[in-house]
Amino acid sequence: MPLALTQLRLSHFRSHMTARIELDGRPIAIHGMNGAGKTNILEAVSLLSPGRGLRRSSASDMTRRPEGLGWKVSAVIDAEGRASEIETWSENGAARQVRIDNKAASQVALGRIARVLWLIPAMDRLWTEGAEGRRRFLDRMTLSFVPDHADVSLTYEKAMRERNRLLKEQVRDAGWYGALEAQMARAGHMIHQNRCQTLDLLSAAQARTETAFPVAELDLTQTEGEMPASADDLREALAESRFRDLAAGRTLVGPHRADLYGVYAAKGVPARDSSTGEQKALLVSLILANARALFEQIGAPPILLLDEVAAHLDAQRRAALYDEICALGAQAWMSGTGPELFAELGDRAQELHVTEVDGVSKVTAL
Repeated sequence: MPLALTQLRLSHFRSHMTARIELDGRPIAIHGMNGAGKTNILEAVSLLSPGRGLRRSSASDMTRRPEGLGWKVSAVIDAEGRASEIETWSENGAARQVRIDNKAASQVALGRIARVLWLIPAMDRLWTEGAEGRRRFLDRMTLSFVPDHADVSLTYEKAMRERNRLLKEQVRDAGWYGALEAQMARAGHMIHQNRCQTLDLLSAAQARTETAFPVAELDLTQTEGEMPASADDLREALAESRFRDLAAGRTLVGPHRADLYGVYAAKGVPARDSSTGEQKALLVSLILANARALFEQIGAPPILLLDEVAAHLDAQRRAALYDEICALGAQAWMSGTGPELFAELGDRAQELHVTEVDGVSKVTAL
C-alpha cells in the first residue's frame, strides 16, 4: 500500500454527527442522493492537507448545525508501511488545529505526509472565470511537488498585505518600503520558480504517457508585461512601481498577478473556448498528469478526491479514468449519485452508500 487512508473518523463535521470508515487502500466509490453528505466526506479528507480544504470554507462553517460546538476529523494514513495518525479540529469556530502522532503540528507538516489533489464541480468553470481561481489551481498542484510552497506563499502574502496598507495610507517615504519589497522579491521569485517547475513536470508527464484524455499545453502569463527574471529584478520592479501602486492603492507587480493559460493541444484551441466536455476532460488530464509526475518524483501517487467526476464524461472516458487510477495505484475518493456510474470499476473499488435522515448523514459500506 504506497499511500492511503486506512481509517477516517468524523465528529460533528457538517451533516455527519459521527462516522467511522475503514479502508483497504482501493479506490472508494461513494454514491447517494444529492445533499446526502457525499461531498462532506471528500472535504474532510481534503483537510488532511494544508489549506482550507476543497470548499475553502472557514472553520466555523464546517461545524454541524444547530450545535455549532466544533468538529473533528481523524485519520490513519499508511505511507510506505508507516502509519501516521492525524487529527485536525476546530472548537467554537476557532482556527483549525493539527496534531500528528499526538504532537501539535503545523498545516504545512501535513503536506509532507500525504499529497492530496482534488477536482470538484466548481472547477468546471476554471478556464472561463477569473485568474485567481487558476492561480489557486496551479498552486495546489505546485504544493503537491513542493510542500514548502505554502510557507513561501504565506511570507509573500503577509509582506504584500503590509505594503498594500502603506499604499492605501499614501505613505511615500521610501524607507518604509525597502525591507518589505526585499522580502516580497525573495519569496515572489521562489513562487514563480516553483510554479514554472510544476508546469515543466506536468508537461513531461503528459508527453510520456498515452491516455484517453486530451493533452493541455500550459503557460504562465502575467496580467501586465512579464514576471521579472530574478529576485533582484523583482525588487527593482516593485520599487519602480511605487507611484503607480500608490495611485491604485495596491501592488500591481509580482506573482499574484500571474495567470494560467491553457490550450487544447490536439485542436490548438484555447481551453476557455473549448466545449464544456472538453474543458472537463482537460482538467481530468491535468489531475492525472499531476498524479503521474508525483509518482515518478516520490514513488507514490497522491490521494485523489474527485467529486461528481462522471459529470460531462461519456462511458468510454469514464472507464478510461478508472483504468488510469487503478494503474497508478492511487486511492481515489469518487462521488456520484448512483452505483451505475462506477460499474466499470467492479471489485477494484470499495463502495460506500450515503443517506440522510432528518439532517443527519449515515455512511454504509456495501
